Amino acid sequence: MPIRLSNIQLSIDESELVLPERLAGALEIRAADIRRWRILRKSLDTRDKADLKFVYTAEVAVGEDEPRLVARAGRRRSPVAVELYDEPRFALPPFGSEPLRERPVIVGSGPAGLAAACFLAESGYRPLVLERGRPVRERIADVAAFDAGGPLNAESNYLFGEGGAGTFSDGKLTCRSSGPEVRRVLELFAECKGKPSILYDARPHLGSNRLPAVVKALRRKILAAGGELRFGCRVEEVDLAEGRLRGLHTSSGYLPALVVVLAIGHSARDTYEMLFARGVPMVPKAFQFGVRIEQPQEQVNRAQYGPTRLEDTLGAADYSLVARGRTPLFSFCMCAGGQVIPSVSEAGRFCTNGMSLSRRASPFANSGLMITLDPADFGSSHPLAGMQLQRKYEALAYELGRDDYLCPIQTAADFLARRTTTSQPPSSYTRGVALAEISALIPPQARAALEDGLPILDRRWRGRFLQHATLAGPESRGSSPVRFLRDPNTLESTGVAGLYPIGEGAGYAGGIVSAALDGLRAAKAVIARYAPLDASCTVRYGLGC
Repeated sequence: MPIRLSNIQLSIDESELVLPERLAGALEIRAADIRRWRILRKSLDTRDKADLKFVYTAEVAVGEDEPRLVARAGRRRSPVAVELYDEPRFALPPFGSEPLRERPVIVGSGPAGLAAACFLAESGYRPLVLERGRPVRERIADVAAFDAGGPLNAESNYLFGEGGAGTFSDGKLTCRSSGPEVRRVLELFAECKGKPSILYDARPHLGSNRLPAVVKALRRKILAAGGELRFGCRVEEVDLAEGRLRGLHTSSGYLPALVVVLAIGHSARDTYEMLFARGVPMVPKAFQFGVRIEQPQEQVNRAQYGPTRLEDTLGAADYSLVARGRTPLFSFCMCAGGQVIPSVSEAGRFCTNGMSLSRRASPFANSGLMITLDPADFGSSHPLAGMQLQRKYEALAYELGRDDYLCPIQTAADFLARRTTTSQPPSSYTRGVALAEISALIPPQARAALEDGLPILDRRWRGRFLQHATLAGPESRGSSPVRFLRDPNTLESTGVAGLYPIGEGAGYAGGIVSAALDGLRAAKAVIARYAPLDASCTVRYGLGC
């Protein structure tokens, strides 16, 4: 049985090539005695700014002596923890027996939809993926044209299109969960053009320039295993009879469908409205609302690293902060070396977000500063009340720049002093900015949290958090304001047999990995119930079909 060693420390200047020697030293054996090893986790310890170090957890296999080595290590006083380690293995469930008359349909090609499609395709179910937007290559061109000042393409933008909203994000692959399913999702991304280090970095990051390649590789994997993707195909109506799904009316015609995995993302508002009208069970859900704060990246580097230019070794510094005033205020999707972007998919609305490329080389840092709005704050108990609240503030923001999609902006100092910003501050936002009273573009709860929290964060950083900082907003698409009701075991809708609502849009995920994890679990639910369509499948992770 392998051994897990925790708290192996290297200075930031040491090469990982010395890890075998360090691991061997902790076990009091020769490095040559190690048959194999791998990093399980890597994190940066920043508690002592004068002595930053990387901390590793690693798995080591040496042969038959593992129990004796662990027992011997337990008798020593050492900061390195040593224990036997039997990692749980990932496995898909046995095939179900219920026949499928039609192949399963997946609506949406974000992380949840693509993961579900991959695992279903490789198990012989030949899934059909419907995506209202365009393939990622054409989508990149559409987004670039919009950033250059062109009109909004309502079906191909920062939120709609192959890869979903995550394609144009910071590419963070952090996840609060752990275990074999999470590792399998990360392995899937690593197989599809992702960096191998995402399997063990404590805060893995790909960057929005790498994500399109990952998305295309996922598509190729689905196609190679017998799946299909149809772009420019929007679901316009669901065909239901006696509480069971029969098919989908799409912009490309009618499609018979008895099993539909609904992975629509958190901004498909027209689809939300259609599904509510058809009686699909849903409830309002708490969601995040706030603003983007932007600072010079140099300012963040010095606050986090001190006077030494550690960014040359460690890359642009980031942060994760919480201020506990009357309403907790927290940073969200911090984009070191990034830019503020328009998270827009609906005419007459404006909303911000942030992204960064893999090198994080922009002179700006930005982060969401968010609160959690509960359904009691929505002003109505209607299932779509949170969505209407988003629309209300996004419409106010849009009016400042209209079809120029100018970004409302105000200095943080002026916001706190309740005075108007009179000269245009620097910004990474490409389409131009509009001087604004940010407090008028966010709910009162968010305004109060910022007024309480910003001084707290500035004191924590000894006056360096708000220096040269600007606020842009609103940021209202941090998560879905709706949750579809589903059976916790089968993941099937509680009111529509054959419908599997998943991912961020269904209210069950909060990022790329958690959405993909929900997609994997939906695939497992379908596999456990139904027999595959393709009896000749031979992929299935070596298990055969």
